[in-house]
Amino acid sequence: MEKKHENTVWVPHAETLPEPAGPGVTRRVLAYNKGLMCVENTFEKGAVGALHSHPHTQITYVVSGRFRFTIGDEVREVTGDTMLKTDGIIHGCEALEPGVLLDIFTPMREDFV
Repeated sequence: MEKKHENTVWVPHAETLPEPAGPGVTRRVLAYNKGLMCVENTFEKGAVGALHSHPHTQITYVVSGRFRFTIGDEVREVTGDTMLKTDGIIHGCEALEPGVLLDIFTPMREDFV
């Protein structure tokens, strides 16, 4: 399966391609167009989303699990929460237990396709 679902109205989960996104992290690019992208990230316990920044605004929803997030200078443990990360802000996380994050990016992340 390839990520050929840009501008596709229906994107069945089974038709998305899981790919490694770091040790203990799997990424699935879901629905997207040039202006918006939805991405599912599955974390094993202890997996880390390294501190980074990018020129995209990002909203992250914690679907399941418990994470320690760093956004800018602030660190919090979260479960079931939503975080807004403006473009250019340094952010990252650690999975304190297995979990799933749903990320929305604007504009879309061309580096993910």
